[in-house]
Amino acid sequence: MAETPGTFSESWYRIADRHAALRPHLNVRRQYYRGERWHVIQDPINNQFFRLRPAAYDFIVRLRLDRTIEEVWEQCLQSHPNDAPGQEDVIRLLAQLYSANLLHSDMAADSAQLFERYRKRREREIKSRLLSIMFARIPLLDPDEFLKRCLPVARLILSPIGALVWLIVVAAAGKVALDHASELGRASQKVLAPDNLFLLYTGFVMIKAIHEFGHAFMCRRFGGEVHTMGIMFMIFTPMPYVDATSSWAFRSRWQRILVGAGGIIPELFVASLMTFVWANTGESTLHNLAYNIMFVASVSTLLFNANPLMRFDGYYILSDLIDIPNLYLRANQQLGFLVERYAFGRKKAESPAHGRREAWWLTVYGIATPVYRVWVFAVILFFLAGRYLILGVIMAVVCGIAWVGVPLVKLLQYLAASPRLDRCRPRAIAVCAGTVAVLLVLLGVVPFPNHFRAPGILEAVEHTIVANEASGYLQEVMAAPGTLVTRGQPLVRFHDPELEFELAGARAELAEARAMELRAMQRQTADLMPIRSRIEVVSKRLHRLEEREHQLTVRALHEGKWVAPSLDQVQGGWMQRGTPLGYVINDREYHLSAAVSQREASRLFADQIRSAEVRLFGQADIALPVTAQKIIPAEHEFLPSAALGWNGGGELAVKLNDSSGRRAAEPFFELRAIVQPQAGAAILHGRSGRIRFTLSPEPLLKQWIRKLRQLLQKRYDL
Repeated sequence: MAETPGTFSESWYRIADRHAALRPHLNVRRQYYRGERWHVIQDPINNQFFRLRPAAYDFIVRLRLDRTIEEVWEQCLQSHPNDAPGQEDVIRLLAQLYSANLLHSDMAADSAQLFERYRKRREREIKSRLLSIMFARIPLLDPDEFLKRCLPVARLILSPIGALVWLIVVAAAGKVALDHASELGRASQKVLAPDNLFLLYTGFVMIKAIHEFGHAFMCRRFGGEVHTMGIMFMIFTPMPYVDATSSWAFRSRWQRILVGAGGIIPELFVASLMTFVWANTGESTLHNLAYNIMFVASVSTLLFNANPLMRFDGYYILSDLIDIPNLYLRANQQLGFLVERYAFGRKKAESPAHGRREAWWLTVYGIATPVYRVWVFAVILFFLAGRYLILGVIMAVVCGIAWVGVPLVKLLQYLAASPRLDRCRPRAIAVCAGTVAVLLVLLGVVPFPNHFRAPGILEAVEHTIVANEASGYLQEVMAAPGTLVTRGQPLVRFHDPELEFELAGARAELAEARAMELRAMQRQTADLMPIRSRIEVVSKRLHRLEEREHQLTVRALHEGKWVAPSLDQVQGGWMQRGTPLGYVINDREYHLSAAVSQREASRLFADQIRSAEVRLFGQADIALPVTAQKIIPAEHEFLPSAALGWNGGGELAVKLNDSSGRRAAEPFFELRAIVQPQAGAAILHGRSGRIRFTLSPEPLLKQWIRKLRQLLQKRYDL
């Protein structure tokens, strides 16, 4: 309950002479938040909980059917004049207890209209179901007796020894995962393949069943009761769930935290065991199932269960850690207070926070939660729409109604009829209208900086890959790597003993043929023609062999720096023709070969580029100006370097069946931009980076619409 806004209320006369009291079947337990005592009222019939601050509980506990509400309130004023709730607080508190079926009274029909219990409760239930349509729950059975029978085993597992075993197994599995990080990354690219979906869902159901039983056993371990287990449809996907809300009544917050983490703990343990199975098995169904369990445990834990911005396990853990009950509701109330107090000018607006620290937590959480939820559901919607377009469209419409339509209607009703705005309604309407107008002007009229980026590889304008034109043994490195060489300078010499034998044989055969020619000229002139034909054939073969001998010496095609870092390690070894030996790089001028996607290339051809700059990975603080640029007017399939693709650590998708790692998943346009060196920048051939193109300023709304259309056209051909 919030702090007392005022002592008296104009509606007090409607309940002052009535009698009310808590229902006798309710359980009351104490809890402490930041050293302050709270009371938790539990209804064992429907397993509902209601938290009360000390002042509110002191009033509620005095209620009796033989006393009027005004007599109880006056008694509280006499006992605690500074902390007693005001009349407005009493009305609000009684309404909440009455609507939760925690209170019975002799109130007349006219007074009952003040609370509108039944109608409001049904409205809340219907709205809650509509808003949580992607998280519908169907209860099936009561697992409490089963949990009781298994409790001795659970106590043994949920003990310090069990915690030590858990730490050792998870740490060892983490090391195994790090050792196989590259293999895990490659496997993740196939996790959504059609032939893997069945194993993915099987692993999902298995890990979530273990997760929910972890909550149930942890709750039973500390004395809680678990009477509901069923199926929850998460994004229309059936999965098990249990109701462990009885842990909310635990006095120790660490017990509540352990119950909240009770699903994550066994989930990580099983995922760790599957890590060992995956790492020690070959390609098989068991191997793939183990990987899917690992994937589900990590992704679902990070995005949902352990994330406090979603109302799952992480939310309740954070709420207990920072000692702020009802974190989500109070965060929304805090945002409402800030708007009413500082934007609408409602001076009587109350903050639900008790202190600056709590106000900071509520404000940050209230802002972060909707942003994160919209992002998560947008990712899910795009994923589903990519495979089931109709389902994705239906979910998008439902989410649009729930997140845009319903809040907009509530806002209009709030501005038009809320009694809290009686004295500041014109200002509230003006502020809202002004905010909408400012947003429309900022997004649709005011031009904002407009740019896009493309990955690229830095290359010397004049560079060659040095390769041997003839096979042979590497005999001598004639130019030291790292030195400057000139055009035609020998770099490497090869040796081919077989070629030497062929040369000696060809020369001897040529000498023999010429000797036969001389003899035929003197004695048998009729033999001259075949002999001369033979001389011509042998001479050509000897010429080809001499060319091969000349090619055994590899020379520089142009001046530049001779780069061959690992050549000395293969000296004396046999190398086939065409083996890359190194580079000759003329570092006078460099350009960035960038891969520009099809959706951005249109703006390049339309001459909308105002300026461009290059930033290299590892030195992003240094901008390299672009002095000239040229786009090659043809689509490309092969990247300028494998370093730009996924296999080389880049950001561009490549064909999974391409061993070179250079064949792009979709065609692109190549742009070459001449880069001007800057002080402190390491301009090296083969270094990767990004080029940033600055376009003419445009309103943000126009930029966003273009990107959305490009995305829809790319993914759904719309």
